[in-house]
Amino acid sequence: MPVLWLAGVFTVLVCVSIISITLWQLREERTHELAMANTSVANLSRSMAQQADDAFDQADIPVAGIIERLAYDGFESARSPRMHDYLRAVAASVEQIQGLFIYDKDGNWVATSLGHTPDNANNADREYFQFHKAIDSSLPRIGSAIRSRTTGDQVIPLSRRINDADGNFSGVVLATIELAYFDRFFDRFDIGNQGVISLALADGTLLARRPEITTTTGTSLAEGELFSRYLKERYEGTATVISMLDQIKRIYGYKRLDSYPLVVLVGLSEYEVLDSWRQNAWRSLLVIICVLIANLLFGLLLFQQIRFGLKAESQLRIASHSLEKLALQDSLTGLANRRHFQKILSLEFNDGGANLHPLSLIMIDIDLFKSYNDAYGHVSGDKCIIAVALCIRNSLNRTGDLAVRYGGEEMAIFLPYNDARGAFALAEKIRLAVLALDLEHMGNPLGIVSISLGVYACLPHECPTLDAFIERADTALYTAKHQGRNRTVVR
Repeated sequence: MPVLWLAGVFTVLVCVSIISITLWQLREERTHELAMANTSVANLSRSMAQQADDAFDQADIPVAGIIERLAYDGFESARSPRMHDYLRAVAASVEQIQGLFIYDKDGNWVATSLGHTPDNANNADREYFQFHKAIDSSLPRIGSAIRSRTTGDQVIPLSRRINDADGNFSGVVLATIELAYFDRFFDRFDIGNQGVISLALADGTLLARRPEITTTTGTSLAEGELFSRYLKERYEGTATVISMLDQIKRIYGYKRLDSYPLVVLVGLSEYEVLDSWRQNAWRSLLVIICVLIANLLFGLLLFQQIRFGLKAESQLRIASHSLEKLALQDSLTGLANRRHFQKILSLEFNDGGANLHPLSLIMIDIDLFKSYNDAYGHVSGDKCIIAVALCIRNSLNRTGDLAVRYGGEEMAIFLPYNDARGAFALAEKIRLAVLALDLEHMGNPLGIVSISLGVYACLPHECPTLDAFIERADTALYTAKHQGRNRTVVR
C-alpha cells in the first residue's frame, strides 16, 4: 500500500507539475506575443514616421526653393510663364505633391502647377494663409486636411510665408499633399483586420487613417489616452489603450516626427495579436494528458531555438551596422571616406535632377606636410591630420555638408545649396582655425601648421561631370599652393 500510494502521489505530483509548467509556459508565450507585438508596432511607427518625414521633406524642399527664387528674382517673377513651367515640372517629379501654388499678400493666385488658374481665384480665407499673414515665421507649416477647390481631393497643405525686402508679408507658397499618397503607403503593411495606422497633427487632429473612416477625417484625438497621457510623457513609445473612435483595445506604437508637428500611430488589435496564442493554448489543453512530457520537451527546445535565433539576429545586425560604418568612415579622422564622398557626389550628378541649386567644393591640403612627417614622425603627422580634421568638423554647422578625408593629408568639403561666397567664408574660417591651433612646424615659413584651400562653386549644368567638378576645385587648391600657401583661392 505505501508503495502504491507513493506511486499515485508521485504520478499526481508529476501531472500537476507538468500542467503547472504548461500553464506557466502558455502565460510566458502570451507575454512574449505581446512583447513581440510591442516591438513590431514600435518598429512600424518608426518606419512610417521616417517615411512621413521624407514625404514632407520632399514637398518642403521645392517650396523653400521657390521662396529663394522669389527672393532673388523678385515677386513679380512668379507671374512669368517660366515660373509656371517650373512649378509644373517640380510637382510632376514629386509623387506626393498634388499641386504647387503662389499667392500674393491678398490671397490671389499668382502661379500654380495646375493646367489652369480659376477666374478671380483667392485663398485668403484659408487657415494657412491667415496664419502666415499674422505670424512672421520662415518655418514650414502643415495644416489640417482640407478639400482642394480645384480637384475636390482631400489634401494636406504645407506652406511657407513670403516676405519682401523689408521683411513685410507679401504672400504664401503652398504645396498640397494628397491624402491618397498616405493611403497607398499604409496599404503596404499587414496590420490585420482590426489594426489601424493613423497620421495626425501634434494637437491630435486626424489627417489620415487606415482603415479609412470618412467621418473621422479632421476629428481631434486630443482627448484620447495616447495624446492626453503618453505623448505628453514621451514623443515615442508603445502603449495598450482602447481606441476612442471604435472602442477596440489595441497595442499602439507612436512617434512624433523630428522635423514636423506630426504624430504617427500604428495599432494592432490585442485580440488578433493573441489569436494564435489562444488556438495553441486550446490544442495544448486537449492533448496535454496524452503527450505531456513530449510536449514539454518540444516546447523547451523550441523556446531555446527562438532565443538563439533572436540572439544571432541581434549579433548579425550589430556586425552589419559596424561594417557599414567602417565602409563609409575614415578610421583616423572620423570624417567620411573617399568612397562615401564619391557616392554622395554621384547622387548630385546623376539623373540630371540636381540642377536647381548651387554646389560648392572645398579642397584642403596641409602645407608642406611631407617635411612635417620627416621632422616630427608619422605619429605626430597623424595627430596633425586629426587636429585639422577636428577644425573642419567644428566649422560645419549645416545639415547636408560633408567633410571627407580625400587621401593622405588632403581633405575636402562638399557643400550642397552653397555658392562661392558662402564656401569662401567657410574656407577662411577653417584656415584661421588651423592657424589658431599654433601647431609647431619648423619646415613652414610661418613656423606653424597651415593649410591651403581651393574653392569651386557652380550649378550642376555648368559643370556637367563629377570629375570636372573635383578637378576644378583641385586646380584652385594647386593655385593656392603655388601662390605661397596658407590661403584660399576661388576658381
